[in-house]
Amino acid sequence: MKALVTYFSASGVTAGLAKRLAEAINAPLYEIKPAVPYTQADLDWRNKQSRSTVEMLDKSCRPALADKDAPVAEADVVFVGYPVWWYREPSIVDSFLEAYDFTGKKVVLFATSGSSDIGKEAPARAAEITGTTVEPEERFPADASAEELKVWAEQY
Repeated sequence: MKALVTYFSASGVTAGLAKRLAEAINAPLYEIKPAVPYTQADLDWRNKQSRSTVEMLDKSCRPALADKDAPVAEADVVFVGYPVWWYREPSIVDSFLEAYDFTGKKVVLFATSGSSDIGKEAPARAAEITGTTVEPEERFPADASAEELKVWAEQY
């Protein structure tokens, strides 16, 4: 398996998990970054006018990416990690999934969350966006071990 681990992380939790996963399976790591970074005010889910709230309420929202340099073409399996926002993936993840050609690749979703359930929308939406095989997502605690991540990833 030639894997690539990609992730979006606003607070660093998903970044830490993605780095452990990439090291555990000896895969390159790529950070999904918005063209306009999120501020703390943007992430205030209690504020109905905050950027994250506005984006999550509009499922067609596609924030611009900072770049399109992910080495997706070189991978057979692309792991896509993100925090759970409003019971689904942040809109920037949808932007990423639309920016690349995943034909012939397997897309594997993983998420972090302090307490929210992962929801059921992301795999269906990701399959629709990518037009390829998308594996059911897995939610991990922030402190998931490298060994746990490796065992999980090796099934793909």
